[in-house]
Amino acid sequence: MPPSPSDSSPDMDPRSGYCASTRTFYSLRAAPPSPPPPPDAPLSFPAFALSFLPTPLPSPLAASRPALVDAGTGESVPLPAFLSRLRALAAALRARLRLGPGDVAFVLAPAGVHVPVLYYALMSVGAVASPADPSLPAAEVSRLLALSDPRVAFAVAGTRGKLPPGLPTVLLDSPTFLSFLHEPEDAAVVRQSDPVVVRQSDPAAVLYSSGTTGRAKAVVLTHGNLMASNVTRAPAAGETLMLAVPLFHVYGFTFCLRAASAAHTLVLPAARRRFDAAAVLGAVERFEVTRLALAPPALLAIVRAAEEDAAAPARAASLQAVRCGGAPVAADLIARFSRVFPGVSLAQGYGLTETTAGFCRAVGEEESARVGSVGRLSWGAQVKVVDPETGAALPPGVAGELWVRGPFVMKA
Repeated sequence: MPPSPSDSSPDMDPRSGYCASTRTFYSLRAAPPSPPPPPDAPLSFPAFALSFLPTPLPSPLAASRPALVDAGTGESVPLPAFLSRLRALAAALRARLRLGPGDVAFVLAPAGVHVPVLYYALMSVGAVASPADPSLPAAEVSRLLALSDPRVAFAVAGTRGKLPPGLPTVLLDSPTFLSFLHEPEDAAVVRQSDPVVVRQSDPAAVLYSSGTTGRAKAVVLTHGNLMASNVTRAPAAGETLMLAVPLFHVYGFTFCLRAASAAHTLVLPAARRRFDAAAVLGAVERFEVTRLALAPPALLAIVRAAEEDAAAPARAASLQAVRCGGAPVAADLIARFSRVFPGVSLAQGYGLTETTAGFCRAVGEEESARVGSVGRLSWGAQVKVVDPETGAALPPGVAGELWVRGPFVMKA
């Protein structure tokens, strides 16, 4: 990616980041305190994310704080247990399933505390995590399998029947998988004697996006893509983040990867077919959630629930911020949210599966208060607005097609 023009360049608008000579908008965000290493340095996303953990780990009392919580069952996993399970599962994936660099693992399971551990473990051995919607019919699952060509699948008893009998499958709710979370001697030998080399350009995930065509496409995201996307938005330690979005979608996928890197608590959504606003607000109260990530339909349901139950906002007093993405949020809905949740900031973002989630985000109260805005370009982003017919770059204020470039853009 070419360097951005200097902030002092006469062609650069210091307010918008637009450069007249290149007809490109450049991000005005400051570089993160710990940006990703040079692209040619061998490094996996899990290794990069875990490098941000404090050394040594927090005191036993602080370490007992959950890293993962299942909002439906209440099951929790403290950070030391998360790290122990990650190491054990990674070793078992190599020793028992013989998974290695480039092997695709299809994941067809609802959200739960095992899923983030599985994502991390797969990527740490160079395998490729490929999650899909567990509610899909078998015919659509078959189409996705044809796109990603997995070597193994991870499912649960309720989704196993949607997978072809010839595909090796491990059930997350089986004794076999639970045994993988406790490292056997042979797995330890494999892990210690033959370390895996993962490059930032290697694929880390295959996600599925229907885009505007209505038919799912496979999107390959690299370890470097995930590093660039996550390094710009890690919350402070001590936060409790709740996801009200699915973990197979790029929105939930990237957010759930932040569980370990920021040493905060991640509350995972309960396995339900329909969004339950009352249950989410109850989980906010029960787990003292400070930040909530959801999509506009869920935001509307939350607002309606709070309007019908005047005591609901008081019970969710721990909530400080809501992040909303996936579709535009109407100005009227924003106003209604502000009335029932005064003092809680509502920030929007914009992105694609192909850009490893959001490359535009509202950061801070001032940006979040701009109704109708999805914020500023994230660090490293470059954008052009072009005429969709001619491909010619357009000046500021003219509507057109958005072209984006940056270290978070999918592998071609």
